[in-house]
Amino acid sequence: MRKYTWPTITFVAICLMGWGARQAIGRVYGAAEAQVLLEALSRAGLYLGSAIATASTTTLALMLTLIGMIRRMDQDFDQDMYNSVTLIARLATAALMLSLVVLMAYTLPIGEFEQLPTDWYATMYEALFASTIVMVALLAATVAVVYQTLHHVIASITPGEDA
Repeated sequence: MRKYTWPTITFVAICLMGWGARQAIGRVYGAAEAQVLLEALSRAGLYLGSAIATASTTTLALMLTLIGMIRRMDQDFDQDMYNSVTLIARLATAALMLSLVVLMAYTLPIGEFEQLPTDWYATMYEALFASTIVMVALLAATVAVVYQTLHHVIASITPGEDA
């Protein structure tokens, strides 16, 4: 578990930054304010969700390439290498699935619902804001694990001890 310290720290740091941003926005006082905040969040969230879905899908495809490359190399890799690739795949899949759910939620016509409880907009805003933060944190943790894995591969195939 020690080798996953930086990805864990990265995930927690992004979540804390998101929590800090949410605290800076302040309390949502009414449905009208929540509706305006939802509309603003959805405009940026559509682009962000789309980018994260693209990045996660690309990462998954590249992990398949990496596995093929590792299998063809003369170098023997330990179980930790395969565990890292599995973790990358899990994180990228979680980020991809969450981004798809968030994208679906962001495409709802926010102002078109008339018969909803008054706290629905505030609850939806909180849920989408939190989902967006977790989605970004998952991608950041994925990047940290990818870096560690690539560093391990480079260190294994580089002659000498320069890596």
